[in-house]
Formats: sequence, structure tokens, C-alpha cells
Amino acid sequence: MKTRHILAAAFATAAMLALPAASAVAQRGRAAAARDWTQVAARTPEGGVRLGNPNAQVKLVEYLSLTCPHCAEFAHDSSAPLFNQYVRSGRVSVEYRNYYLNGLDVAAAMLSRCAAPRAYFNLTHALLASQRQWMGRIQSLTEAQRTELGALRGIQAAQRLIEVIGLDAIAARHGVTARMRRTCIDQANLNGLEALHAGGQRLGVGGTPTFFINGRALDTNSWAGIEPLLRGR
Repeated sequence: MKTRHILAAAFATAAMLALPAASAVAQRGRAAAARDWTQVAARTPEGGVRLGNPNAQVKLVEYLSLTCPHCAEFAHDSSAPLFNQYVRSGRVSVEYRNYYLNGLDVAAAMLSRCAAPRAYFNLTHALLASQRQWMGRIQSLTEAQRTELGALRGIQAAQRLIEVIGLDAIAARHGVTARMRRTCIDQANLNGLEALHAGGQRLGVGGTPTFFINGRALDTNSWAGIEPLLRGR
């Protein structure tokens, strides 16, 4: 057999062998696209919670505070398009990392982290949406309540504050029961929150919300500024 015939036969055989592999890759790609990635959530090694495809080509990380009005504004502006359009398709994943700013923030963040990963996002959004209401209750505490809270320290103070300002009722609607709160609001939870905060500081986070795409810090923190960066990738 002449050399050109041998090469032609080899290329034909190689092409035939490659077809199943290429087909399998295409099938996996179609399966990933067809999946609703807003139903997939997991805790990350960094201590955050990620929603979406773990292999998404665009990985958006937000350091957020539950007492930050700008975080609430971003959630209001972004939630529908970000999750329904970008995350659902599997092209973008979103990871939230709590970054506390004050004692009230610590209590709210610890509570949010009691929820299962998927429920964590719903609870976080509910806390941000009702932020003015539960933060406003601090101003209307009675003298007796202030004295009671002032006498408590650490975990006990956080547990009682959650009840006094009504965060427990919000959490209950997202699967966090009183029993779960009693076991979850503990030193391990607080240690994890502190580790997240320290990790953010090492990355240069100084305020909230702060965003990263694929590990690169962004110089914008509005949905109007971030959406074009997602759309263009």
C-alpha cells in the first residue's frame, strides 16, 4: 500500500475514533446548558456559599454585609437578571462571603449561615430586603431590653439579639428552626465568620459590597457596572 493510502486510512480511522469522544463532549455541554444551576449550591473551601455551576466560566464573588444598604440595593437591582439569566444557564456562578461591619451584622451573618446552602441565598436576600425593618427595631428597644442585652456576651448576646429584633421569624420562613439556631449559633460559626472576614482583609476588602470576577477585584460595585463585565465574557 502506498504511503498516501496508508495515511488516508490512518486519518479515517482516527476520525472515526474521535467521533464518539466529540459527541460525548457535546452531549455533556448540552446537559450542562439544560440544567437549572440555580438549584445547585455548596459551601466553598474559602468559607463562602456558592450558587451555580462550580465549573462556570465566570465566577463572581461578593463580600457583603447584611447591614449594608448598598448591599441591599445591589441585591434588589441584580437578583432577577443575575440568577435567572446568568446563573441558571451555568455560565456564571455566584459566591457570597459574609463580611461583618458591626455587632448586629455578626448576629445576622451567623444566623444566615445556619441555613442549608440553597436556603442560605433565599434567607440572605430576605434579610437584605427587610433590612430597614429589623435594623430599625434597634432604635425602639426598651430600657429593659437594652439592659438585658448589655449583660450578655458573645454567643449569648447574638442569640438574644436575633430574637429581640425579629430575625428569628425571618429565618424560620427559610428553614432555620429554633432548635437549629440553638445548635448553630456557636463558637465554630463565629470562628468561621471571623476567618471569612480575615480572608477578605487579605484580599484588600475594606468595605461592602466588594466584588471579584475570576479572582480579580472589580472597581465597581453596582449592577449597572457589573452586568457588562458578565455579558462580555
